[in-house]
Formats: sequence, C-alpha cells, structure tokens
Amino acid sequence: MDLNQLIEIEPNDKIEEFSPGDTVRVSVKVTEGNRTRIQNFEGTVIRKRGGGTNSTFTVRRVSQEVGVERTFHLHGPNVDAVKLLRRGDVRRSRLYYLRGRSGKRARIKEKR
Repeated sequence: MDLNQLIEIEPNDKIEEFSPGDTVRVSVKVTEGNRTRIQNFEGTVIRKRGGGTNSTFTVRRVSQEVGVERTFHLHGPNVDAVKLLRRGDVRRSRLYYLRGRSGKRARIKEKR
C-alpha cells in the first residue's frame, strides 16, 4: 500500500487550475508571533511536479532586478489560494531557461 493512498487530500476550492508558463497570484499564510496574515506572491510558474499529496510548484518573479523563486506545496496548509492571472503559451514543462534571461527576452506570450 502506498502512502498517498492512506492520506486523504482535501481539495481547496480557492486553487484554480494552472500550468507552467502561467502568471499566478499565490496567497500565502504568514505567521508572525501569534498573528496570522495573508501575503501575496505573484509571478510565473516555472515548474509543477509530483502528484497527490507531495505535489509542488515553483513561482518566479523579478523583484528589484533580482530573481526570486519560491516553491509551494499544492495541498499544504500555508497556501490559502492560487489565482490565475494570465495563461502563458509555452512548449515546455520546465522553464528553467528564464533564469538566464531578463527584460523582453524573459517574456512569455499569452495564450489566446
């Protein structure tokens, strides 16, 4: 028996369907002391991996000319919502080539 079969996944209605190349806004729960607030992280999905309870996705954005990447658990308790902002037209599932590009070369066309 597999571990993924033992753990029930509670589907989150606030997580929209997305794929690599899409621009998303991830709402993350941040705990500071005894207070909890929601912080948004907006960027391009450069990879989605795994299935079941262990699935993760990585979002990349450029902040003050420095690339920042964060990896989130899709079914983790810290991810409150994922909102799809625009669909990207890409032909790969791993967009690591964006790390070496900047400006216009780092753009992804929008899917019509």
